[in-house]
Amino acid sequence: MAKSASTKPYLVRAIYEWCVAEQFTPYLLVKADQNTLAPRAFIKDGKILLNLSPESIKDLLMGDEAITFTARFNGAPENLYLPISAVEGIYAKENGEGLFFEVKEDQEIGSKETKKSPNKPKLTLVKS
Repeated sequence: MAKSASTKPYLVRAIYEWCVAEQFTPYLLVKADQNTLAPRAFIKDGKILLNLSPESIKDLLMGDEAITFTARFNGAPENLYLPISAVEGIYAKENGEGLFFEVKEDQEIGSKETKKSPNKPKLTLVKS
């Protein structure tokens, strides 16, 4: 049987659409790695938290491999490229509802194979 595509990009898009429909502010938490294109000054502890409200960004494209858009940081426009594999969570700022994902250390965009590592549960504290 052929390996099916990941459900992660579909789930991220669904939570984003739900946030927008409910007039919540969608926040995206991303682990910054060598494949992530985001302003380094806003990366803290290897992660970046982004406001994805339609008023805050433009040209949003949520594909199966990556999320791209343009946003302003300190008034300057920046083009962002965020691999789906690096997305740790998407949630509504107002109530914290959404989904969080485990991001493996050895995941790379486009990589079909990852090193075997024990699945240890991880908890991430997100403050708004």
